[in-house]
Amino acid sequence: MAKLVSKTYGDALFELALETDKLDVMLEEVKSISAALKDNVEMTRLMNHPKIVKEEKIAFIEEVFKGRVDDELVGLMRMIVEKDHYNELEDVFAYFIDQVKEYKNIGTAYVTSAVELSEAQKAAVEKRLLETTKYVQFEMHYDTDAALIGGMVIRIKDRVADSSIRTKLYHLTRDLTKITIPGNIGGETNIKVGESAP
Repeated sequence: MAKLVSKTYGDALFELALETDKLDVMLEEVKSISAALKDNVEMTRLMNHPKIVKEEKIAFIEEVFKGRVDDELVGLMRMIVEKDHYNELEDVFAYFIDQVKEYKNIGTAYVTSAVELSEAQKAAVEKRLLETTKYVQFEMHYDTDAALIGGMVIRIKDRVADSSIRTKLYHLTRDLTKITIPGNIGGETNIKVGESAP
C-alpha cells in the first residue's frame, strides 16, 4: 500500500513540476521539507496524534509551509493529510526525488571499501562510473567495512558490482568444495575437499 501511495502522489507531483516548468524549484523545496520532517520529531508526533482532528493538522501544514514553498506543493501535502497518508509523506518525496534524478540522468552510487578511499581514488571511481553508465552526474556516498578485506562494493539502484576480496574468497571456497579427488589408488573412493579420508 505504501509503495502505491508514494508512486501515485510522487508521479502526480513529478508531472505537475514538469508541466509548470518548476522541476528544479520543487526538487530543492522537497529536499528541504524532507530534511525538516526528519529533524522535527515533534511535528511527526503532532501529525500522528489521535486526538488532534484532521482540520487542525491541515491548518498546521498551511501555517508552517504556505508562502515558504510552492503553493502546489502545499496543496499536495494538504491532500495527503486529508487522505490519512501523512506517514507516507517522506516516501512520496523520496519517490519524487528519484524520479527527478532519473529524468536528469543523475545517478546515486553507494561505494563501500575496506579502507577509506583517498580523494584521487574517489575521483577515479566516479569517473569510471560516468564512463560505464548512462548517467551524466553522480551523487556519491562512501562507507568503509573492514570485513571486505580489500576491493570494494558499488551499488547503484538494484545493481551491485562486488570486487571485494571477501566475496572472491567466498566463491573460491564454494568452488573448492565441489572438487573431488580420488581417495584410493583404485579410484573407487572420492573425497570432497574439506572431508577426511575414510
